[in-house]
Amino acid sequence: MFLLLTVRFSNGSVKNAEKLDFTMYKNTDESNPRKKSRRILVAETDRLSYVGNNFGTGSLKCNNLCKYYVGVLNRQTMQMEVHSAQLFSMQPAIPGETTEASKPQDTTQTYRDKVDSLIEVFGTNKQKRALTSRRLNQVGSDTLHQAMSIAASNVIDQKGLEALQQEVAETESQGDLALHLPPCNAAADTPENVYLFDDLSTVLSPVEFGALEQAGSKMAALTSEELQKMRDAGGCLCVVKLLENMPAEGEAREKTARSAFYLSLLLKLARQKSITRKFGQEEGCPRMIQSKLLRTFTVETFNNGRVQNMVSSSMRAKLAAYSLALLLHVGHMTADLTLLHRDLAITEARMIEVAKSMGLTLIRAPRGKTEEAGLRDEQRQASLVLPLVKYDQFIERRKRKKMH
Repeated sequence: MFLLLTVRFSNGSVKNAEKLDFTMYKNTDESNPRKKSRRILVAETDRLSYVGNNFGTGSLKCNNLCKYYVGVLNRQTMQMEVHSAQLFSMQPAIPGETTEASKPQDTTQTYRDKVDSLIEVFGTNKQKRALTSRRLNQVGSDTLHQAMSIAASNVIDQKGLEALQQEVAETESQGDLALHLPPCNAAADTPENVYLFDDLSTVLSPVEFGALEQAGSKMAALTSEELQKMRDAGGCLCVVKLLENMPAEGEAREKTARSAFYLSLLLKLARQKSITRKFGQEEGCPRMIQSKLLRTFTVETFNNGRVQNMVSSSMRAKLAAYSLALLLHVGHMTADLTLLHRDLAITEARMIEVAKSMGLTLIRAPRGKTEEAGLRDEQRQASLVLPLVKYDQFIERRKRKKMH
């Protein structure tokens, strides 16, 4: 089966078709699947030439949507033969005459601008009203932006750029840290109700506290030798101090033991960057507590197509705040900031910043002599006293180096 060409002349029918001289041209790029089927058909007569093609703007779209076949009667066998065909629209080509080039598309128009143009011409009345309303709102928004720009320029001229930058930095610092503090009830009548211990959104809910019964019993059963190993290993000095000063019996003992186990998990979490789903399994951490730690104190990131739980710098500040709230409840509303910032592996300045953001009263213990060695290190403590203290935010400015 070979291909037949069916031509149609745009300016009428041809009387003497036998005198037409047809020439077919094909694209030389055979490797390109889109170009190898392109054809140009030229029909020449004594008076005029005709050109047709099966691609571009002048081609018939029906060639892409339909398939055409032509039946040819074989007079010898008297049987009809069916052959594939293509339609060509032949246009007269006058020498020296060029067709008007189509207007180039405006590349600066966005998709929204093109849709708006279509709505203006073909849209319904409802669409046109919505378009008019949106354009009026846009004009009002532009006017508002201009007014805000003028107002901002006036404020900058009055206060100065450096003073405004300082105010913005202070506001951002307070706002970022406030997002990671436990829920605070500054109007509470007792210190214990400022940062609740048994609330779901604060330290430990009653269900979570009950899940730590077995782990707390193991912590309470640690011997003095095991506590010494923990002290030598470092990183859990706050936990060791809690267990050494644990009440002898009763609910207070159980609360201290379970809180010590939960605090050890918080301290371990703060010293790591990437957290796996096996976190806390060696220590016997309940599944409920593990899910709470991952959900509350880690952020999810994607690495090599996998989801990982990371402990960012902001999450370390959150761990510091929740650890401090936990120590306040088991330490009669007083916590040792020096031991805590060492266990959390953060700077002392960052720990003090967290304590100030929580409205705690800072206490600096005086240096004194011990029986074992000479002077002991200066200890910083924080105490929750009502009313809460409001500190003035201070941000250190770095001095610029002079250019010589």
